[in-house]
Amino acid sequence: SQDKAIQGLYEISAFGEAMSEAYVAATKKEQTRHVWGEATWLYQNSELLRDKFTCKFDQELQQTVIRHIKSGSFFSRLSKDDRKSGDGTNPHFMVLDEYHLHETTEYYDLGTSGMKTRTQPLLSIITTAGFELNNPCYRVEYDYISKILDPNNPIENDRYFAIVCELDRDDEGNVIDDIRSEDARLKTNPIIGNTEVGKESIELEVAEALDKPEKMRDVLTKTFNIWVNQREAGYMNLAKWAACGATKDNPFPDVTGKGVFPGVDLSATLDLTSVAFDIPLEDDYYAVMQHSFIPEETLIQKMKTDKVPYDRWIQEGWMTATPGAEVDYHFILEYIKQIFDKYKWPKGEFCFDRALATWLLHEIQELGFIPVDVPQSYTGLSVATKDFRAKVYNGKVLHNNDPVLTWAIGNAIVRKGPSENIMLDKSKATQRFDPVAALITAHTRAMVGPGPDINKHILSGEWSL
Repeated sequence: SQDKAIQGLYEISAFGEAMSEAYVAATKKEQTRHVWGEATWLYQNSELLRDKFTCKFDQELQQTVIRHIKSGSFFSRLSKDDRKSGDGTNPHFMVLDEYHLHETTEYYDLGTSGMKTRTQPLLSIITTAGFELNNPCYRVEYDYISKILDPNNPIENDRYFAIVCELDRDDEGNVIDDIRSEDARLKTNPIIGNTEVGKESIELEVAEALDKPEKMRDVLTKTFNIWVNQREAGYMNLAKWAACGATKDNPFPDVTGKGVFPGVDLSATLDLTSVAFDIPLEDDYYAVMQHSFIPEETLIQKMKTDKVPYDRWIQEGWMTATPGAEVDYHFILEYIKQIFDKYKWPKGEFCFDRALATWLLHEIQELGFIPVDVPQSYTGLSVATKDFRAKVYNGKVLHNNDPVLTWAIGNAIVRKGPSENIMLDKSKATQRFDPVAALITAHTRAMVGPGPDINKHILSGEWSL
């Protein structure tokens, strides 16, 4: 809060923009006082600042503002309970305070849309973890910055700076730090945790929470920045997935002429649709590939909502934009035909969920494939979902560093069912993982191989009655 107060005063005075606007926005007026109170304290206790700013009630804004005398720029507040929506604002700088409490992206959207005409705008979010996992702080921002900060995830955004002071987790999502340790205190409280008073305060909080379990929830969230009831762990450790990527010393294999098992994940017509190829190799290795499709007319909007560079992935050849506002499945079938011709793959089994695409049965038969129905259920997918992950963890999968597939792997989470069965859970995912869903559909058959060819066996003569 102190840092953002200083930043707010700097932003309205140091850039020379006349009548620029800065705001601290929160769900409640009381919450805005953390940053605002620090800013007014600085003004009141600094003779230098009092010479350059005023702090008084503004008739037009109907509240007290800090105004830079020379430029006319001001620092003000927005809050839901004060009915300050911010409509019509043109912010140069905005702080979203305790964003975990914001139920919508209203102020976030207000900031980003209002900053379009500013030459050097800055939107800043400060927050602890929280309890509402459906709010945009966790569902959108935390998920996004987790990908940015993960060196094995292809998501990049040099215009988004993020620092998250939280405890570490293992592959299953379990906290591995001892909250009684100095490491845990300093990881999550790098400023307060380094002071004697802060150290004693945190130690007392932890001791009390260990004695009174009902207090542990608040301590984990507010002191150690753990999102309580955080979603289940992701499907796969991205570091292990990255280790399976092709390198100069271990290039992606030549898959020409190999047996291949295609699988599709058919989206709603407005979403991403993917086809994957699982190619069994010698010694129980598998080479994997994918290609995805997205409607051309929704491309720009999907780039904004999904926060990924679909346009760049299309240019690099990992995806195709199909004309119109809906995915044209004929483009997918044509792509499948072309890639089989390119690599001289023999046509065999084709894996898909018949319940979601009965129309596809005739189409794939016309192309010469043997249709294999793969129900999207624990029974249909659990074994393949577990086996594919095990193959990756054992280094038995080879991929071509496809950023779309890596992004999908990072998005996928699992749902656990009876008897330790698992499957990918689309109902809880906040981002798309269609490419990996298609790949697991293909793996249901690739991991066991095609059934015996009875005709070939009979014609071989290697049998008797």
